[in-house]
Amino acid sequence: MIKNFVEELTWRGMIHTVMPGAEAHLMDSMRSAYVGFDPTADSLHIGNLVPIMLLAHYQRCGHKPVALVGGATGMIGDPSGKSNERNLLDEKTLRHNQDAIKNQLSHFLDFESDAQNAAVLVNNYDWMKDFSFLEFIRDVGKHITVNYMMAKDSVKNRISSESSEGMSFTEFTYQLVQGYDFLHLYKESDCSIQMGGSDQWGNITTGTELIRRIANGKGYAITCPLITKSDGSKFGKSEGGNVWLDANRTSPYKFYQYWLDTSDEDAEKYIKIFTFLSKEEVNSIINEHKLDEGRKILQKKIAEEITKMVHSEEDLQFAIEASNILFSKDSTKDVFEKYDDETLNDIFNGVPQAEISKSEIEGNGLDMIGALSAKTNFLKSNGEARRALKENSISVNKEKVKDDYKISNKDLINNKFVLLQRGKKNYFVLRIK
Repeated sequence: MIKNFVEELTWRGMIHTVMPGAEAHLMDSMRSAYVGFDPTADSLHIGNLVPIMLLAHYQRCGHKPVALVGGATGMIGDPSGKSNERNLLDEKTLRHNQDAIKNQLSHFLDFESDAQNAAVLVNNYDWMKDFSFLEFIRDVGKHITVNYMMAKDSVKNRISSESSEGMSFTEFTYQLVQGYDFLHLYKESDCSIQMGGSDQWGNITTGTELIRRIANGKGYAITCPLITKSDGSKFGKSEGGNVWLDANRTSPYKFYQYWLDTSDEDAEKYIKIFTFLSKEEVNSIINEHKLDEGRKILQKKIAEEITKMVHSEEDLQFAIEASNILFSKDSTKDVFEKYDDETLNDIFNGVPQAEISKSEIEGNGLDMIGALSAKTNFLKSNGEARRALKENSISVNKEKVKDDYKISNKDLINNKFVLLQRGKKNYFVLRIK
């Protein structure tokens, strides 16, 4: 059964431009549409989630999604929104990246079933690698004028930018190569729609123009808005750079935490874009959140849904447990040691820290005055440290300690951390070198 894809995207705020006739074309029968993904890394990041969700909703509406890995275009570099050329990759690296990307996409798309609308993954390198330069300029290039190509924003912006050194012929031809992808898929796979971010409109319409001029056919374009954050910072970036879908690049804990830290304004937008929840469910959660914004109901729901999709239910529970660990009353050294160093680094990120050498805790151990003040400056003075110990407000790895306690090797978490705490919310990490 075909559902109205454009209508579904519209209420979710995922429509920027729809080429006239596209909605009727989609409602007529099952159609194939493709989205391109850059294979220059062996993982996608959350900046790719919007086009992934486009394809996922497309399949859920009864249509056939095609994920195109740009092996050929990845060797060139898309000038859209960029001021510098990219590093070019060899075929072996691109094939490795393609396999990794398909694995990540399979969390969202059904590639395996025998359904008519099962997803397909293709690589444009497969049809471009044997295409000679002379054949390309004869069979494709002659159909598009330089004037047409120069009029595209991606080209104009790059050439006119003061910070840019211009663009190479290689990048200038990018829109022709991407346009040919659309023509190829149109002729070989009856793929009549290309989707992407609004910055891809120029490249996509070059494809529809080639379909019109060479195949005497009709191709359609659908674009979604580029996601922005309300505070002006770039969506998909954290202090450490990209937020990746690969757990080895961005831990499930850190991934979960990124969504948990979303502002209320952004969360209202993101729950529509990055989940498959229905309109009724979304409205209900937004209304519940507004009754008590401090509970972060909206952010927690988004974080849960997207972490479960990208990783797994087990990883989600792990991330929730890790998120709560600093605030749990019963956390012990054994609980901390369930986590690897990377996750502990993420959990302790933002907690004040100091490094001390291992020799400081060997032998008789490190006394609490030294641990709290003299060696770390966790507390402002030795006198404040003594008062806090007398008040019974100091814990080591969540266990209350007295003023005669000595920190030793037995207190080490993963052989390198000790967590100090004063009261309920003041934490400090000793890193042992």
